[in-house]
Amino acid sequence: MLKVVRIALVVTYLFLLVAWPVSLVAVNTFDGGPQALLDVLADPDIQAALRLTVVAAVAAVLINTVFGVGMSMLLVRHEFRGKRVLSALIDLPLSVSPIVVGLALVLVYGGRDGWFGPWLESAGFQIIFSTPGIVMATAFVALPLVIREVVPVLDEIGVEQEVAARSLGANGWQTFRRITLPGIKWAIVYGVVLSLARSLGEFGAVKVVSGNVLGETRTATLVVEEKYLNFAQQEAYAVAFLLAMVSVVCIVVVALIRPRHDGSEKKGARA
Repeated sequence: MLKVVRIALVVTYLFLLVAWPVSLVAVNTFDGGPQALLDVLADPDIQAALRLTVVAAVAAVLINTVFGVGMSMLLVRHEFRGKRVLSALIDLPLSVSPIVVGLALVLVYGGRDGWFGPWLESAGFQIIFSTPGIVMATAFVALPLVIREVVPVLDEIGVEQEVAARSLGANGWQTFRRITLPGIKWAIVYGVVLSLARSLGEFGAVKVVSGNVLGETRTATLVVEEKYLNFAQQEAYAVAFLLAMVSVVCIVVVALIRPRHDGSEKKGARA
């Protein structure tokens, strides 16, 4: 009976906090049929916002994947001074408000008062109020997701197979590609999916660094805010529905294709 009560509490909590609100977005999107969604997809300004969102999200995911795997290897396979400090800094984006992140980027890369902004703009590079700033803000907020998926798996698989490979003459790249990567591939995939979902939905930091210029630096999340505040709720629901569905589909697909038992991956890696 106690187990049933616990399950019921968890299901109720998830339903009220996650499932019901998200389902209401879908219900309101198609309240008058699919026309609202079709109108949104046909709007040139919204198309530009969706393209910018995809570009920023993909760029941020690529950056976080490369550096995430590298930092994971550094944290797990090496001992050095300041390791705990570095590990704590990686979690900083999860504890700091995205608004603070955006403001910090403006203070560093802003064109007027930023530390590097005037110098970069004199060299022809604009960071704040342009696509690079949006990518940086998005990458910052999604930074820990790949790392926190890969680190536990690296800890679990250990170093025995890597040491054996190096003793047989494999270099560092061969060891990583043939031994380490097969063991952590699903952790990377899941971290990439979480990072993509987080990047697509980023709002606070992007709002500060983008400038919210129509057709240029306005992302899909900013479109949702603008449409909702201007009483175009149907369009706001439609854009929010698109963002939510992309994230949900990615997570569901990975959950379906991911092996049920990690032990099978380890046996394959050993073979």
